[in-house]
Amino acid sequence: MESDVLYRKYRPKSFNEVVGERHVVEVLRSALQKNRIAHAYLFSGPRGTGKTTVARIFARAVNCAEGEKEIPCNQCELCEDFLSGRTLDLVEIDAASSRGIDEIRALKDAVQVLPFKAKYKVYIIDEVHMLTKEAFNALLKTLEEPPSHVIFILATTELDKVPETIVSRSQHFEFRLIAEEELEAALERILKKEGFKSEEGALGLIAVLAEGSLRDAQSILDQILAYSDKEITLKDLELVFGLPTQSLVQNISAAFLARDAKSALAHIHASSEQSIDMKILFKLLLRNFRHLIYLKLDPSHKTDLAKFIDTGTLAFFEDAAGKYEAARIADVLKKLNSAYPHLKVAYVPELPLELAALHIASDQLGGSTAK
Repeated sequence: MESDVLYRKYRPKSFNEVVGERHVVEVLRSALQKNRIAHAYLFSGPRGTGKTTVARIFARAVNCAEGEKEIPCNQCELCEDFLSGRTLDLVEIDAASSRGIDEIRALKDAVQVLPFKAKYKVYIIDEVHMLTKEAFNALLKTLEEPPSHVIFILATTELDKVPETIVSRSQHFEFRLIAEEELEAALERILKKEGFKSEEGALGLIAVLAEGSLRDAQSILDQILAYSDKEITLKDLELVFGLPTQSLVQNISAAFLARDAKSALAHIHASSEQSIDMKILFKLLLRNFRHLIYLKLDPSHKTDLAKFIDTGTLAFFEDAAGKYEAARIADVLKKLNSAYPHLKVAYVPELPLELAALHIASDQLGGSTAK
């Protein structure tokens, strides 16, 4: 019985349901329609962006008995076998646990066996970069002379660890982090099906936390649905995940714009006392100033912002855009962005943000770098 975990329950089953990655989906659909099927594909990109999901959809599509109208149809016998895991013509291998030469040699022998029912036998090798050097060499020999009835789909989060000889013998597709707007829209569709509502700005905040990963966004949503009572609120998210309040983020943003180091440091210290995750606070500040510079340079950006930003934050943006020059906003954004990577090595988590506050306010403190 299928789990009720959201990322499994709402895993895309057709190309039309895939969130983001249109540059990958459209090329694969075109290849299917023109019957230009390669023997090996390499999907690379961040975790949670749909590599394995798209691989499974493609495996069904190349074997679907119903043709091109719905690729795949998910209704014919072959599609149902692939979806249920009953088929022997789809083999998924986790290279993290099956990484040695013995496993790949066994695979080399197995690919010679014809498919049981499908047109193609499809091998999905996840985390392929985990294979040993000897295993890669054995896999290379199979990729150089593959049987016509076999398709390999290799997936990796670390492309730089995959030998060039493997990459060059595969059609390479790079998966990208999914835009916050697309994540929010996907979460909204799930909420409607689950019978929940959300406060303005709540789903946008989840999209920020997910960092471009649909799977992470769904996992966060799953967690908050277990806590909330038919409506997801900003307060729920702040409580469950230890997030900064919207007012705190706005207060720090205002202090940065005013180049008020004393106020900025006071608010940063308060956030530390509340055990707020500095990485999340940093990201929300960067997000704010990125949207703010867009709004300053193009007031029509308000229409797009209104789709995923709560009215209070939008009002703050409009006020700040009217009060400060673009150069001031860009200066804060640049200095925050430069400070962000230092979170990984900071002596204390709040130190990079504190130093950014001092850097931004250096004119008032007698410095000479901020103009």
